[in-house]
Amino acid sequence: MVGLGNPAAEYPETRHNIGADTVRRLAGKLGAGFKPHKKAQAQVADTWLRSSAATADPGTPAGTPLSLVVPFGYYNTSGGPVQQAMAFYKTPLDRLVVVHDDIDLELARLRLKFGGGTAGNNGLKDIQRRCGGPDFYRVRIGIGRPPGRMDPADYVLKRFSSSDREAVDVTVERATDAICDLIDSGLEAAQNRHHAA
Repeated sequence: MVGLGNPAAEYPETRHNIGADTVRRLAGKLGAGFKPHKKAQAQVADTWLRSSAATADPGTPAGTPLSLVVPFGYYNTSGGPVQQAMAFYKTPLDRLVVVHDDIDLELARLRLKFGGGTAGNNGLKDIQRRCGGPDFYRVRIGIGRPPGRMDPADYVLKRFSSSDREAVDVTVERATDAICDLIDSGLEAAQNRHHAA
């Protein structure tokens, strides 16, 4: 599970960091802490996502092992850290989930999908190039189109207004639930539940 973003110290709470913010929020919900990873240029939190069907002893891990990854570098060069993490965890491409902002979705809209193009998203392009193709899951969080003639490259690096931030925070929370449903119940069930909202 990879959350795309730029270094938080340089670009705090910007539109382009919504993927990384979502993965950090999920880590908090699961009680997982991030640590620098020795093999990947990223912060990683290893945890378990308890299955809704699990009935094992509470002291025994049950469900799905989950590695939450936030690359250290810049959004557009996310492919290297993702490739390194996938190699370390021996994760096939079709088990990768990438959480990212989407300029083509209206603000605070949430969509899940498998595969497809990049729609000009340079972070996704780099992941596809470095990791072997487009066949991975995406959790897309809408940030809306830039106003007027603003350059999209500038727009994604700006912070949300306070009213937009409130709407996006609700969607980030929904996205953490959608991610858990995706892993626990599959894409179609997660889409049916979260695309209607």
